[in-house]
Amino acid sequence: MRTKTLAAPYLVWMIVFTVVPLGIVAWFALTDYATGAFTLANLARVSTYVPIFLKSVWLALLSSVICLIVGYPVAYCIAGTSPRRQRVLYMLVMLPMCMSFLLRTLAWVALLEDTGIINNLIRSLGLRPLPLIRNDAAVVLGMVYNYLPYMIMPLYTVLIKLDDKLIEAAEDLGCTPARVFEKVTLPLSVPGIISGLTMVFVPAVSTFYISQKMGSSGTTLIGDVIESQFKAAYNPNLGAALSLILMVLVLVCVAVMNRFSDGEEVIAL
Repeated sequence: MRTKTLAAPYLVWMIVFTVVPLGIVAWFALTDYATGAFTLANLARVSTYVPIFLKSVWLALLSSVICLIVGYPVAYCIAGTSPRRQRVLYMLVMLPMCMSFLLRTLAWVALLEDTGIINNLIRSLGLRPLPLIRNDAAVVLGMVYNYLPYMIMPLYTVLIKLDDKLIEAAEDLGCTPARVFEKVTLPLSVPGIISGLTMVFVPAVSTFYISQKMGSSGTTLIGDVIESQFKAAYNPNLGAALSLILMVLVLVCVAVMNRFSDGEEVIAL
């Protein structure tokens, strides 16, 4: 009884701020905007936006993989330093998160735009400016920059907890540093990899501000479409239907990722 009493605030919080909002989204998605009657028309119209869904997933997955490639060595290096240096380096990784998401994105726009800092420098060298913005690459860059700390944090948390005795045992058995990483460090860090991929993928697949500021009309993502339904077009029922499908899509992708981290890793030297 005492355990249930202590869990009551959490249950109330989940109901008020998770269950109820999801119920409202589902209600709007399954009703008509004009009459309020039950309908599946909103969900049927979602099929029109399948290409945008696929592009959003592709760019989010690409950004997640790039964050993993960049973030793993960073987390590995931080975990291998002294505790005092770890705190400093970890703070430097988290420092950009203290700045507004909008300002961080606009800073990249100022760097990459046609009359921005980089292209002005290129012009001063007598060269032609480069198309650095309003394309898919710029959107991916914005996602990687903004969400890279979400990859480093779980990786660092897992790597710092690795037992040094396992690495020493592998070295005593004749494993080279590369072999130790392949057979010990990497398998044991899989939970951190999965957590990092999830933490990057979920916000990246639903982002809209990055694509608006750094992309073009050809880089419209599903987040942009959902936002337009609640603002310009103002069809909240269709926007809710798109949000509902996006939520299901994210849950499926997260479930697939988590399948790779189920169970204990077997270390075979």
